[in-house]
This record gives sequence, structure tokens and C-alpha cells, in this order.
Amino acid sequence: MPITEKQLLQILPNAGRQAGVFVPALNAAMGKYAIITPLRMAAFLAQIGHESGQLRYVRELGSDAYLSKYDTGRLAQRLGNTPEADGDGQKYRGRGLIQVTGHDNYQACSEALFGDSRLLATPELLEHPVYAAMSAGWFWHRAGLNTLADKGASAFELITRRINGGLNGLEDRLAIYKRAEQVLI
Repeated sequence: MPITEKQLLQILPNAGRQAGVFVPALNAAMGKYAIITPLRMAAFLAQIGHESGQLRYVRELGSDAYLSKYDTGRLAQRLGNTPEADGDGQKYRGRGLIQVTGHDNYQACSEALFGDSRLLATPELLEHPVYAAMSAGWFWHRAGLNTLADKGASAFELITRRINGGLNGLEDRLAIYKRAEQVLI
């Protein structure tokens, strides 16, 4: 069941014109990654809605100093960013509707979406609506979130932890989820 622009605006009222821009991309991504039941769609839209500021941000915000946290230390290592490649933190900052972050995640996403490593050379592709949505669908699929979404609200915190690493923005995510349930179910 594809989502309409009107439905998306009911779920993400602050999306404005971006709703119309993202509807085709979201429908393609949700179709490709079997996010096609009302429960799956509600959970997915709630998560991407929060992560992207209701479709307003597809690029991680932050100064060079903030993004330098991805350049060295354990976090950089975990993401596949190397200190020798000065600026990996800036280059492979979070992008997409569920922000893909770090060299290794960009590589894996690129292989899944394109069958090659083009995102390593042009990470900005994830800022375009089609790839922002497809990368979110890829992440959702890779993390096995359809199975959790099928359990309804009882698994919502676990979905949030898998996407965010914690419960940042849980109240907003839940508010979007409740609107999505009302619109889709």
C-alpha cells in the first residue's frame, strides 16, 4: 500500500513541500524492502521522521570540530574511518533519512544500492531523496527491523535503540508513530 502525500503530511506535518518530493522515493524504498504493512510503515516513518527532522535534514549537522569525533579513537575505528585519511569524519558524516555514518557503512550501503563503491567517492549522493530513502530502507532491512515492527508498539524502543544506539528523541518518535498508526491503520 503506497503512501500518499496527504497521508505523509498528516504523519509529518512539518515536512511541508518535502513531503511531495519524498513520496515517490519513500514508496520505492518501502516497496523494495518489504515495508508494506501498516505496522512496518508506521514504525519506519516514525523513525525516519525523527532522524530527518521530518524530511528537512538528510545530512548530519555539526561543525568540523563536532565531526572530528569520527576521525580518531574507537568510534572512528568502529566506523572504518582511518586517522591517516584526514577528514573521514567530515566526508562520511551521517547522510540519508536514517543517517549512514562512517567509511565501512558507506561501503556496505554502496554495495547494496549500486553494486560498487561509488558512495566512497560521492557520499553526497545520500543527500538526494531517492538515495536518502533507499539507504534508510537498506539500513532498516539490514537491521532486521521489519520483524520488530510486526510486533507493534511493544518493540518500538528496541527499534529506536537499533537505529539510534539509545533512546534519543523517543518521545518525538512515539508521537510520530501514533500519528502514523492513526493514518495507516
